[in-house]
Amino acid sequence: MTQPELRRYAEMIVRGCIALRRGDTLVTQALLGHRELAVAVAEAAYGAGALGVDVMYDDSRVYAAKIGHGSKDALGHLTPWRSELARALGEETVALVQVIGEFEQDVVAGLSPERVAADHAGRSPHLARIRREARLRGTICAWPTADWATRVYPGLDEARAQRRLARDLLWFCRLGPDDPKGHTGWTQHLAGLRRRAARLTKLDLKEIHVVDDGTDLRLAVAPYSMWRGGGETDRWGRKIAMNVPTEECFISPDAAATDGVFRCSRPRSFGGRVLEGLAGEFRGGRLVRLAAKREGDRDWFARYLAATPGAERLGEIALVDASSRIGQAGRIYYNGLLDENAVAHMAFGSGFAKTRTVPIGRRRYGVNRSKTHIDVMIGTDALNASGILQRGRRVALVKDGEWQF
Repeated sequence: MTQPELRRYAEMIVRGCIALRRGDTLVTQALLGHRELAVAVAEAAYGAGALGVDVMYDDSRVYAAKIGHGSKDALGHLTPWRSELARALGEETVALVQVIGEFEQDVVAGLSPERVAADHAGRSPHLARIRREARLRGTICAWPTADWATRVYPGLDEARAQRRLARDLLWFCRLGPDDPKGHTGWTQHLAGLRRRAARLTKLDLKEIHVVDDGTDLRLAVAPYSMWRGGGETDRWGRKIAMNVPTEECFISPDAAATDGVFRCSRPRSFGGRVLEGLAGEFRGGRLVRLAAKREGDRDWFARYLAATPGAERLGEIALVDASSRIGQAGRIYYNGLLDENAVAHMAFGSGFAKTRTVPIGRRRYGVNRSKTHIDVMIGTDALNASGILQRGRRVALVKDGEWQF
């Protein structure tokens, strides 16, 4: 990105995604290849009055060393300072920015799926709790690393590929040259998604029926369910956006009541692998059949799911129509955050307590509590999704790839 573009992007993250205020503290988690954005976010945060900004750089090779050589007790273990950080993230004045973008992912591709799953399952239960209680003020954003950009644009040299991917990211975030100044376009986009989610909630559906190329799924909607989209309001009244960019309206279906078949419309980059041709079948909410283009990928993913309780059930169904700027780009980004916002998707594993209206601490009516969450894309521009009302009438939600309201 040019310096003006980078400053604008960082300002949008700090002000339009985590609502940073004077006196706040910011923690940024990034890989070594994300340093340029980490510095820009720090500058924007201090400019907004932050008291302190800490950057925690993770290292793919150190992670691979843990998975490959660590003892059983090391998997999922949090150091005392990481545990303290997790507790601090539940405070009103502490915010988190997580940067993603492929960097040295080849070093994790051959790791054991069972050990990767065990490490994921051991992550801080405190983080899961404050996320449920809307006390985690954080966002996930992307940075166009050379590794990632050359995969998305294989015909270009490294510098030109990064430039193309950077321009894509800016356009997806409504920060393009034709968008409103500052991050007004981004906040307007979020408001539109929130209005759509509110209309979906008012329908009070009992079932969602999703049909696309190779996909025919029926998903039950539990009582007290609420659609989400366009960010949310945290416990202290600050409007935040957890994903940058975003195009979805989503809900957590009843984890025990999904039936039908699916076929993924895009590959899924996960665990250092690119899983292509994923397809399968659900009965009574449980995955009973799984296929993939390559047998090795199918076996790796099946082993990962089997090693994580609840991962064979769904935690999310998200609708995205052809108006998505990411989808309009007509390109596969080999990145879960971008590709899931290009088309409709579903997620194996954990659901979202925030999609239920019952008070905190009460039963969450069918929300999957698994310790993993893996989005896979099942939609195209020909998506048809309908809802079944409580009295049995069918209403169109998305028809031939377009929202019907």
